[in-house]
Amino acid sequence: MDTHRDTHVAAVLSPLGAVFGTEEFPAIAAGYRGLLAWAGDLGTVRRAGVEGTGSFGAALSRYLLTQGVEVFEVNRPDRTDRRLRGKSDPFDAQNAARAVLSGRARARAKSGDGPVQIARMYKLTKGSAVKARTQAINQLKAVLITAHPDLREELAGLNNPDLFRACARFAEGSKDDEGEEETVLQATRTTLRLLAHRIEQLTEQIQDVEHRLTRLAERHAPQLLAVVGIGPDTAVTLLITMGDNPERLASEASFAALCGVSPVERSSGARQYRRLNRGGDRQANATLHRIVQTRLRCDPRTQEYWCLKRYAAREVFHLVRAIQS
Repeated sequence: MDTHRDTHVAAVLSPLGAVFGTEEFPAIAAGYRGLLAWAGDLGTVRRAGVEGTGSFGAALSRYLLTQGVEVFEVNRPDRTDRRLRGKSDPFDAQNAARAVLSGRARARAKSGDGPVQIARMYKLTKGSAVKARTQAINQLKAVLITAHPDLREELAGLNNPDLFRACARFAEGSKDDEGEEETVLQATRTTLRLLAHRIEQLTEQIQDVEHRLTRLAERHAPQLLAVVGIGPDTAVTLLITMGDNPERLASEASFAALCGVSPVERSSGARQYRRLNRGGDRQANATLHRIVQTRLRCDPRTQEYWCLKRYAAREVFHLVRAIQS
């Protein structure tokens, strides 16, 4: 399938590669049912190759999996080849099917319907809220730098929580009378009040999402929480890294490469390894860093830092596989 935001193009091929048909369907629930019914009329559907299983094809992949169809993730066509022959949705759909038939597409599509997907949604919400709150705090403090001296003296010496509460109370005495010209001091108080309210709202959202993530980790990954150095946020990040389908990661080495803690040979060809792998999931790498730092504070050891990260990755890999199996 060649997937898009509003429509999906499907092609049905025989086991020998003959094209039985190509059709376009809307990207809605009725369209998914129609696509599978149309393909079933042409033959028995056992496997499907879908482009963009993590974006436009996510909902279609979940539907096909629930219907017993084996779904494989297909990479986008090569850009050079696309420029030479032009964009063709039916041809892209046929190429996706041929990738499955030839065995080039081996990665199974993520199910995206378990606790990991729930955690991914909450982490997305928390990340955007934290970023927006940090921006609002920086803006509030930047306004104070250029504010009237009397206003700066009034708010001087307050820590962040007290500062935000004081700014939020400006609403009582900063209402402008109609017909009067607004002063810079009044505009400054209004700005501080609005920013303080925004910070309070974002803080409440972050706390709510953190409580939800904690309950999710306690319910689905209590074994991870029992490990030294792993808290709810760390456990959720590691679960997201492994995904709903841990069978996609076949070994410790694949998980270490995914987290960016696997050894990498130097370009000179010598049998020497760099200490840092700059690839992989950087959030997972940062999570392993926090685990190692916590363990070093609790139990300092003489092992090298890089080796500790690899050991933590190995331990996490087997724990998550045991939880999700």
